[in-house]
Amino acid sequence: MAFDLILRGARIAGTAADTPLMDIAVQGDTIAAIEPNLAADGNEWEMSGRLVSPGLIESHIHLDKSRIMDRCTAAPDRGTDHMHRVSAVKPGFSQEDVYTRAKETVEQCVVNGTTHMRTHVELDPNGGLRGFEALKQLAADYRWAIDIELCVFAQEGLTNVPETDANLVAALKNGATVIGGAPGYDPDHGGQIRRIFELARKFDVDVDIHLDVGPTVDDMDIHLVCELTEQFGWGGRVAVGHGTKYSCLPPDQLRDLGARLANTGVAVTVLPATDLFVMGRHQDHSVMRGVADANALLACGVNCSLSTNNVLNPFTPFGDCSLIRIANLYANVAQRGGEDEMAEIFEMLTNRSARLLRREDYGIEVGKPADLVVWDAHSGAEAVATIARPLHGFKRGRNSFSQILPELHRP
Repeated sequence: MAFDLILRGARIAGTAADTPLMDIAVQGDTIAAIEPNLAADGNEWEMSGRLVSPGLIESHIHLDKSRIMDRCTAAPDRGTDHMHRVSAVKPGFSQEDVYTRAKETVEQCVVNGTTHMRTHVELDPNGGLRGFEALKQLAADYRWAIDIELCVFAQEGLTNVPETDANLVAALKNGATVIGGAPGYDPDHGGQIRRIFELARKFDVDVDIHLDVGPTVDDMDIHLVCELTEQFGWGGRVAVGHGTKYSCLPPDQLRDLGARLANTGVAVTVLPATDLFVMGRHQDHSVMRGVADANALLACGVNCSLSTNNVLNPFTPFGDCSLIRIANLYANVAQRGGEDEMAEIFEMLTNRSARLLRREDYGIEVGKPADLVVWDAHSGAEAVATIARPLHGFKRGRNSFSQILPELHRP
């Protein structure tokens, strides 16, 4: 028997340390066999017990406004006008400009092990549909390396900006598969959230909202989101990103919220890099972290993911598009250092994000697409703890990237 590709002696992500190493055989774009000591021929790659995982998933990123620090600096003196700084330069976002910047970000994501992505796309009048059209083309051009879905949303208000509503409808008619929002920037939080659910039902798309960003538990919008999720029958199709207010809840109240989220089927995406950078700016000492405890929500049955959010813009003037670095950052901030806890964190980059994106074609199983990453680690927990390097990636069975480990030159 012959296969196109065989990864020999792999430690498959999520398996116990005493599980036998496996050979993963690929035929065409599909995983064709998984078993120890596979009797077959093919293009063989020796894994030597290294971790092989499904490709990582960026469940929440902003490609359209990435890499703009050359024209839009971060607020000085710990200021808070991040959105206004970005808004001021959005009229200059041509379709070509968005494509060029986003292309660099996507390529960096790919070499860091990402094979699936949900990018949010702003459709405010000062940017129009240019960013959407650019990213729609980019998604088509880079399908050889990554699957990109587009979540369109109003960053700067919806109920008070009729043109944005029209842009959302136009994009949903033209290929957008997720509807989002940022009610915190809308004078009518509830009105925006209701309109998002109406559009989701009309176009039969999922919902992914920026929600509950702030330093207190006052005026949380998550309760309305849960109510509408039940009312519209959208359980399992709704996610909220950030949720910094949830970090302010005492444990018993967080458990109550977690139970509500789990029962209604609302997922949470924690965005540690941005939330750490923007939160606590009203404090000059004992500065709050503002990062929701995803592990605690997981314990309540909530589906959670971790993601990058912003790259090199005023909301987060840093970033190398490494999800494993984001996972390590989160583990530090959330003080989650147990092996089981870090294994759960790795799952938030893989299987749990796949569930959030409703990717039934995801995972290392016979018959599924061969979207695989080889790590310089032997477990997901080790990969998180060490910020392990992704060595090779495969998209639908084709080698999409490789990296060489550093080599010491001894005297």
